[in-house]
Amino acid sequence: MVHNGIEYAMMQAYAEGWELLEKVDSVTDVREVFRSWQEGTVIRSWLLDLAVNALDEDEHLERLRGFAQDSGEGRWTVEAAIDHSVPLPAITASLFARFASRQDDSPQMKMIAALRNQFGGHAVEAK
Repeated sequence: MVHNGIEYAMMQAYAEGWELLEKVDSVTDVREVFRSWQEGTVIRSWLLDLAVNALDEDEHLERLRGFAQDSGEGRWTVEAAIDHSVPLPAITASLFARFASRQDDSPQMKMIAALRNQFGGHAVEAK
């Protein structure tokens, strides 16, 4: 199960890097950046190969919904860490990122937006 917890964190790291590269103006072909990492970089892995395969099938992942289920192994890993007082910030964050993917309109972000508006007059977006 620990293996799967590590896998959660590694997938989350690739996903975060992909999202950032998709957003910056200086990168015009994220798929090729990922492909370049397959040779001679410290982050090369089978997961990276699978990411490149996915990008080859759907370059900007536009056909997918931003939802990721958890099958329980990540939960078990985090629960075991709690039981044994072992800090697992990356694995725990990757598990909670999956929970966030299940929300179309985050109740937590609604409260944060409301609080920012209350204390600083920051703009909010209405539905």
